[in-house]
Amino acid sequence: MSDQRILIVEDDLDIANVLRMDLGDAGYAVDHADTAMNGLIKAREDHPDLILLDLGLPDFDGGDVVQRLRKNNAVPIIVLTARDTVDEKVRLLGLGADDYLIKPFHPDELLARVKVQLRQRTSESLSMGELTLDPHKRLVTYKGAELRLSPKEFDILALLIRQPGRVYSRNEIGQEIWQGRLPDGSNVVDVHMANLRAKLRDLDGYGLLRTVRGVGYALRG
Repeated sequence: MSDQRILIVEDDLDIANVLRMDLGDAGYAVDHADTAMNGLIKAREDHPDLILLDLGLPDFDGGDVVQRLRKNNAVPIIVLTARDTVDEKVRLLGLGADDYLIKPFHPDELLARVKVQLRQRTSESLSMGELTLDPHKRLVTYKGAELRLSPKEFDILALLIRQPGRVYSRNEIGQEIWQGRLPDGSNVVDVHMANLRAKLRDLDGYGLLRTVRGVGYALRG
C-alpha cells in the first residue's frame, strides 16, 4: 500500500466514487472534497501529495482554486475538465496547473498521469541561498542543518520563499495561511513570525527574515 495521498475535489459524487475506487485499487490513499472551499481547507490541513481538481465546482471555479493553492503550495494539480479548447488549456497551465485531463478519460491514462506527477514531485525543492525547503517531505534545512518548524511556521516559510524579497502584509499572510479566519486585531501572525525568526537565528540565519515596519514581512532576497 502506497503512503502517497491524493485529494479529489469533485462535486459529482458518482465521478468521485469512481476515481476513489480506481486510485484506491492502485494503492493510493484517497480523500474527497465536494466544494472548492472544502478542497482548499483539506489541502492546507492534510498536505496531500497530489490533487485531482474538477473545474465546475458549485462555490467557485476550479481555476481560482489553482491560483489560491499556487500562492503557497507546490502540490501537483491535475485538472479534470470538459472544456477542450486550446485557450482553456493555456489558461489552466498559466494559472499553475501541472496537467489536465479532458472528460471522459480512461482510468489507465489517469493513473499514468498521476504517476508522472508524483515521480516528478519527489525531486522538487525550493531554495534561497543556503535555505532549502522540501514541500513533499515538509523539511527545511539551513546550511545543511534541519530547521524544526511547526506546521504553520512551515507554511509561512513556504509562502515567503516562493518570492524572496516580496513583502507580504500581515493581512496577506493571514488570508493565505489561515484562510482569512483570524479575528481583527489578532497578533497570531506576529507570534509565528517571531518564533520563525528565533529558529532561523538559532542556526545563524540572522537577517534572513525581514520586518518592514508598518508593511509586513519578507525573506531577504
